Amino acid sequence: MNKDNPLYKNQGIHVLTSLFTVEDGKFKVLLIKRKNEPFKDKWILVGGACYNNETTDDAMKREMFEKTGLKNINFEFFNIFSRPDRSPLMRMLAVAYVGVIDCKKVKILRETTKTKDADWFQIDRIPELGYDHKEILEKSIEYLRKRIFDSIILKNLFPKTFTLPQLYNAYVSILNKNIDRRNFRKKMLSYNIIEDTGLYESESGKKPAKLYSFSTEDNHKIIL
Repeated sequence: MNKDNPLYKNQGIHVLTSLFTVEDGKFKVLLIKRKNEPFKDKWILVGGACYNNETTDDAMKREMFEKTGLKNINFEFFNIFSRPDRSPLMRMLAVAYVGVIDCKKVKILRETTKTKDADWFQIDRIPELGYDHKEILEKSIEYLRKRIFDSIILKNLFPKTFTLPQLYNAYVSILNKNIDRRNFRKKMLSYNIIEDTGLYESESGKKPAKLYSFSTEDNHKIIL
């Protein structure tokens, strides 16, 4: 590598997270509104530039906290986006992550020094996004829909215990398709994705519902 080669100059790294939730049966993603150029007043995925003294994971944690107030978020890397012109300022590689949380358990900063707003948007009601974030969001949705068949990535969407209808509704919302209820229950139990806690959730006037928890092993393959 010749460090004086001009083709190596003016390059940087973006870290971005598609942070998803399911709220009232609606599949949503967290977006922030930019305060500065480029793409001033445009909505984008949560993220920003990586410092030279950071790993991309550490940069993503910092950016998430600075621009939303959220911390201790579990996320996983899913892809690199490297189109040379994806940023108008300079060559910026994008390291993209996916995360899932229960939006009712967190409080999001609505404005920061670099953002004008932050909010959850339904996947079918996404505003025009800055940069190439529309493409990244679409790819992250594809990734999540595949991962919920072979992992417990949705664990952070629920409390420690939940009912099968609650889990079923989350899958239907994220996949955007109907799933046979009986088949869903059988698959979840047969592949050990969930465990029977022996507890019940009781609501006034309703039959008590069995409570389940996710298996401790994140190594499953579910075919619905």
